[in-house]
Amino acid sequence: MVQSLNRLKESASQTAGPYVHIGCTPNFLGMAGVYPDDLGHAMVNDKTSGERITVTGCVFDGTGTPLKDALIEIWQADANGLYNSPSELRGSADPNFTGWGRQPTDLETGVFSFQTIKPGRVPFGDGRDQAPHISFWIVARGINLGLNTRMYFGDEEAANQEDPILARLEHKVRVPTLIAERQGDTYTFDIHLQGERETIFFDI
Repeated sequence: MVQSLNRLKESASQTAGPYVHIGCTPNFLGMAGVYPDDLGHAMVNDKTSGERITVTGCVFDGTGTPLKDALIEIWQADANGLYNSPSELRGSADPNFTGWGRQPTDLETGVFSFQTIKPGRVPFGDGRDQAPHISFWIVARGINLGLNTRMYFGDEEAANQEDPILARLEHKVRVPTLIAERQGDTYTFDIHLQGERETIFFDI
């Protein structure tokens, strides 16, 4: 006989809330002793090859207000265009570069910051070189599924013109939402979740 399970109701949906930081960046919240350092905090060491850069910015909501509780992860190639991954078959990536980082936005200002290196070019599926870029994944309150986007470099104009992903974007006026501008060794990449300056997000 089939039993009715009407007593088992679907639980309420949740967006990414404080538990994300508690589980992923406990040291950032002052919860010492879980990990020596928060995973993804350091991407480079004193032996890492390549040009050292800082990537910084804010995640803005539709009103233009910085989110102060967002969590961001990045994934990128090393200076020679190789990924620190078992699926990388083109060569050996720099063992002194993680290729992956995780940072929360500052609880007071909403600013995030990564200390990394400028990545090399990696091939697209058809063999064409992509422009140097960094992949971003963003979670925060109000976001049910993590958002994926890319950051390209404003001082790589020629490479950006050749990039097969940028070439496929239908609305060219939105390409600047993926471009970070350089000042010194710092690239600023602001992410807009909604509004006229909404960042392009990728369904991957």
